[in-house]
Amino acid sequence: MILSRRPDIERFLKTPDPAIRVAVIYGRDVGVVRERAQALAAAVTDRPDDPFDCALLTEADIDGEVGKLEGELQAISMMGGRRLVRLRLGEKAAVDRAASEALAAHAAGDFNPDAFFLIEGGALGRDSQVRKVGEKIQGVVVIPCYEDEPGDLARLTREALAADKVGIETDALDLFVSRLPRERGVARSEIERLALFLGPGSGRVARAADLEDFLGVEPEASLLDAAQDAFGGRLGAAHAGLRRAAQEGEGGPAAVRAMGMHLAKLRRTLTLHQAGAGLQEAAKASGVFWKAEREFLRQARSWSLKDLDGVQADILAADLACKQSGSPDRLISERLALMIAGRARRLGL
Repeated sequence: MILSRRPDIERFLKTPDPAIRVAVIYGRDVGVVRERAQALAAAVTDRPDDPFDCALLTEADIDGEVGKLEGELQAISMMGGRRLVRLRLGEKAAVDRAASEALAAHAAGDFNPDAFFLIEGGALGRDSQVRKVGEKIQGVVVIPCYEDEPGDLARLTREALAADKVGIETDALDLFVSRLPRERGVARSEIERLALFLGPGSGRVARAADLEDFLGVEPEASLLDAAQDAFGGRLGAAHAGLRRAAQEGEGGPAAVRAMGMHLAKLRRTLTLHQAGAGLQEAAKASGVFWKAEREFLRQARSWSLKDLDGVQADILAADLACKQSGSPDRLISERLALMIAGRARRLGL
């Protein structure tokens, strides 16, 4: 069984199906994989860190010694609770094959039926035996972990800050999320740092202006600013912003996503305006950052919904192209910025 929708995954991590004996959690983002594995480990056993209840194995532990993995799956908890066996896979095909064989045998009940087998992997390809076997047989759940989207990071930020009894305004949240790295573990560290900056338990609500010193990054270096420059017809500034973002570790897919987010704000603003809202009021409702409002309104007066429909198709095509293996994603994002800026100039911007 494959779980890919966030609500289904969260429901399973909170209350695992008793019929499931094996879980495979994998993905490029190690932080998300580790976080979900920890949540599942805590749900299946009362003492996930107790060496009498839990065995933690790495690829090196079973490379050439498969019997060690089978022995751990056959063992019974000394303390009487449910036994947990965790295996962290690497990249060796032999270990992947051995793990898949142990997975199938344990799901069939050949080892301790009360033990739970948790496999954590990186970006397992379609040729991974663990994936192939796990996705087909009963008693196994496979959870792929994808890169966090801005909406996921926004939700994560709000929930974490609320737990520390502090908050953040919408404009500030947009700004903060736009600067967060996509790796979950690093993003969580940044969110915790923000909570400390605001003062846990203080009830303080961060505004966009409060974050300027905290972020420590010039707004012009933001991918969102590069997207705004492209839609404003300023190609040179857009490309400069993209280059700075690349130096900060943001690749082409993130740049394309930023341009899609800017288009979405323009579309929402124009739709609300057509429904009778004032243009400035519509921009605020669309989450436009207050410092960018003047430039955004200038663009909203020139772009039409029909014009945006044409750009939307190009953004979707660029997004798909960036996700292909070996694609020149930085060049794709720069070409997209060139195309958008050219259309903006033709609109008089």
